[in-house]
Amino acid sequence: MFIARLRSPLLSGLALLMLLSGCASTNNPRDPLEPLNRAVYQVNDALDKVIMKPVATVYKTVLPQFVRTGVTNFFSNLYDILTALNNLLQGKFGDAVSDTGRIALNSTVGILGLIDVGTEVGLEKHKEDFGQTMGRWGVADGPYLQVPFFGPSSFRDAVGTFVDFKADPIKWIWRDHVATRNSIWGLFTVNLRANLLDSTKILEEAALDPYEFQRDAYLQRRRNLVYDGNPPPDKDMEEIPELKVKPRTELDDPAKPTTGAVDTAPAADATLQPRVDAAPAAYATTAKPLL
Repeated sequence: MFIARLRSPLLSGLALLMLLSGCASTNNPRDPLEPLNRAVYQVNDALDKVIMKPVATVYKTVLPQFVRTGVTNFFSNLYDILTALNNLLQGKFGDAVSDTGRIALNSTVGILGLIDVGTEVGLEKHKEDFGQTMGRWGVADGPYLQVPFFGPSSFRDAVGTFVDFKADPIKWIWRDHVATRNSIWGLFTVNLRANLLDSTKILEEAALDPYEFQRDAYLQRRRNLVYDGNPPPDKDMEEIPELKVKPRTELDDPAKPTTGAVDTAPAADATLQPRVDAAPAAYATTAKPLL
């Protein structure tokens, strides 16, 4: 219910940011709202440290790995429904058939998705959302956007998240059981955050500027997803500097010899999650989902 109540504020906030874009601009063509985005990032980061990270840490500590894997698989299977629909909208009919096969197999033999049988038999796991679908249709991602409570996004992906939320399987399966639906959303969010604990540790320990690291990693990853790993050259993306990380001497084991070189730490990938980008918790490349 709390997430549902955020829909109108989210859209209103997006409209407000569009109006303010002219007066809060920077020289970065991908992030003209950087001052506002940094302020929202600080709020999101503070809320995560106070609420979501401690809860996720306890969750990860209390539940054994096989239980958490089962929960992750369950949600992954649910959100394969959105992936199949978006593959259809993108004209990837073969992938859509494969996704449908995964859902059928995991929901039956895999006991409601708790066991990922589909991957074991060679049905590839895809990952599609409406933001990617709009990208395939030629809709530009627009300016980078830090959404309150939801984390990194873009103008296009914020709209895509709203559409995905309206089609969320949890919302429709448990539409007549509000308490159950909200409890399942809560479990999804905590499980998602727990899966991202190691990824956000990379962000916190390696990045000289965590905001820039998260933004650049998010933009590069989303473009890669839209073009299925083979994006065409893009002038604006070429202008994004190499991810800034701390010197190796600050990160490596002190027992090991150091050279003073700078690591090119990989962008923390959020593919640990079941269906991060199409769910209420929204996008989580190196994000810290709060809802």
